[in-house]
Amino acid sequence: MSASILIPMSMFALASSLSPGPVNLVCISSTARFGVPAGLTFVTGATLGFIALFGLIGLGLHHLITALPWFIPTLQGAGILFLLYLSYQLFKDNGEIADKHTYNAPTFWTGAIMQWVNPKAWLASLSGIATYATGSNGEDHALLLMFIVVYLPICWLSLSAWVMAGAVLGNWLSTPIRVRRLNKTLAIGLALSCLTILINVT
Repeated sequence: MSASILIPMSMFALASSLSPGPVNLVCISSTARFGVPAGLTFVTGATLGFIALFGLIGLGLHHLITALPWFIPTLQGAGILFLLYLSYQLFKDNGEIADKHTYNAPTFWTGAIMQWVNPKAWLASLSGIATYATGSNGEDHALLLMFIVVYLPICWLSLSAWVMAGAVLGNWLSTPIRVRRLNKTLAIGLALSCLTILINVT
């Protein structure tokens, strides 16, 4: 493994995973509301969901996407609906500290599915593979495997950093009104991310 390719791969993985996005916002809200274990469960699902997406795109799914021009707009529409649903759930949360029902907490599968309808995850996968995992003769599976090995821990640790931020906020959220304020702020952030997607599409 050459450091000349590992370093840029690592920097790309760090920048794409650590930068704000829908998944990162849910990391904060789920941890602040339900605690670190719930946040890390969501992070693990989101990380493995992303790596599965990344691997399949690297193995040739991008050729299918090219052949089906309607696929990306359909994906974006589904992603927007899913993100709006999550933002609605956040916005209407009552903020009661004692009312931490497990079914309200984002789960492992919520994280995994969210990456598959997250336009940011698709963009990161497509651009990262095109830049770092494509050889002179097309797909390079050795480079793809190397990229996955690099990406997986960086993605998990980067999202976990947002969980820690949520844990800090959780210590401050000692009253329902503070919880409601945080949830509504994050809900608006999620809704605005949908607006950004729509602007980029048009």
